[in-house]
Amino acid sequence: MLLSRRRRWQRWRRSRPFWGGLLAILAGAWICVLPLAPLKIMLQQGVAGIPSVLMGIVMIVLGLTAWFSPAQRTLAGVLTTLIATAALVLSNLGGFLIGTLLGILGGGLMFAWQPYAAPRAAPRAGEPKSAEESAAESGSGTGNAESAVVAAAAAAPPPPTSHHDPQGAQP
Repeated sequence: MLLSRRRRWQRWRRSRPFWGGLLAILAGAWICVLPLAPLKIMLQQGVAGIPSVLMGIVMIVLGLTAWFSPAQRTLAGVLTTLIATAALVLSNLGGFLIGTLLGILGGGLMFAWQPYAAPRAAPRAGEPKSAEESAAESGSGTGNAESAVVAAAAAAPPPPTSHHDPQGAQP
């Protein structure tokens, strides 16, 4: 039971930009909580507290969006980075720089994340083989181990595998 839960958690975590979303949520919480801190900690309260709380809430929502709608990760990553940069000016140095740095890092991780592509299946018995596979099986070349290594090294990389990314990004 415990192993099953752990595997489900790992599968869920790896199927979305988990760490980028987590950093965005932490950055939003940090930026949002600072204006609510005691006045001794704050540099200046006033009207600056309202944009801070709003930016923090939006960053938390963007982090949750990356978790629960991975297809929107590109937009969420870019907006998180922009809001974290704006918080530097509008929100007590972006949560004393900690919120800004967490937001920029989280937005970058969300933007750069790619879904896991399943490994390619082996060719079926009825499918034709590629030229490299045919040459390797027929023993063309000198027939020694070195030629096989050279032929394998010279082979072109396989084409990218297909995955479920609705935006069409390739791994």
